[in-house]
Amino acid sequence: MSDLFGEDSFFADADAFWSAQTAAIEARKAAYLEAGWSDVVIMARGDWFRSWDYAHAGKRKGGRIYVEVRESGEVSFHEGFVTTKEAKRLSGGGGRGEGDAVIAKPVRPEVSGPLNAYIDLHRHAAVRADLAGHGGVALRAMLAHVIAGADLWSVDVEAQRAPKEDIAESVETSSAETAFDLKRRAVLAVLGFDEEASTVTGRPMNRPPFAPLFARLLELPDPVVLEVVAIVMGETLQAGSEAVEMIGLHLGTDMRQHWSADAAFFDRLRDREVLLAIVGEVAGPEVAAANAGEKGKALKAIVSDCLEGANGRGKAEPWVPQWMAFPPSAYTTRGGVGSVKSAASVRHELAVSAEGELAEANEGDGEEHPPLAA
Repeated sequence: MSDLFGEDSFFADADAFWSAQTAAIEARKAAYLEAGWSDVVIMARGDWFRSWDYAHAGKRKGGRIYVEVRESGEVSFHEGFVTTKEAKRLSGGGGRGEGDAVIAKPVRPEVSGPLNAYIDLHRHAAVRADLAGHGGVALRAMLAHVIAGADLWSVDVEAQRAPKEDIAESVETSSAETAFDLKRRAVLAVLGFDEEASTVTGRPMNRPPFAPLFARLLELPDPVVLEVVAIVMGETLQAGSEAVEMIGLHLGTDMRQHWSADAAFFDRLRDREVLLAIVGEVAGPEVAAANAGEKGKALKAIVSDCLEGANGRGKAEPWVPQWMAFPPSAYTTRGGVGSVKSAASVRHELAVSAEGELAEANEGDGEEHPPLAA
């Protein structure tokens, strides 16, 4: 069971869940025993694995697997542990009574921790030096990092949470969302993912492994990879951000092709000053002036009739409110329009950047410098 517009979900039948979960735990236990572990201890449901009561011990040293089962249904497998009492008795060289675990002497690893670091850092330096000359491979690696996740990457999917159910439904059923979802399902199929998955980008606790995903991306031609990039970027593009503003400006996004006024829009449209301005846009300034004293409900009806060509009013051209256009603008000087604020921030940042480039050019030494190596 889950909220249609949320991320959290739960099992409606607890008994059925625990029956399936217990079977899965037993299967894991059997796999551990088959792999050579001496014992697998399934802790009582709700008991916590207190790490200070245990000491690490490898498979060859008699270490066990402790299975921690939480009331929430989460299961953790703690590999290679014995109790601290056993560890002290055996490390102290004391006698071993009947039934005591036999722990082998520690085996010195082939390489030390510092040497491992030396190896890892040099291999890292070599790989990224080679990667710097292979942009296509780097693009695929970056894309796999976003989809599969990595320790140094933190990427979230835009949840499109709405404060009201009708707003969420309006977005979900819009032509823009439908078009994006069709392309997303095509990408899911190309990558071999479940076509019914809600996103291409993996979510925490549900991320695909990096290696096979990267291998698949290496098989795909550049145009297809760029289609995957576009979907993943769309999924991780934050609503209301300056990025939406800048990308929309660059692409020349025309909201008239993706949006039309609906009930959810009119329900939130309550400011008389704004309504009069909108009447002027869709019906003309004369109609707005003639209805300046009307209440908001009547003004909304005029706008709706003009947009639909109903009740004797001529059908207006496709229209979007100024707040939703690229670039957006406000109807009043009172502020409070998020899209307008983002647009102002983008203009400011672009202006500062342009001033900085001009200053650098004026301070140049007049010499020509070669471009970066291809």
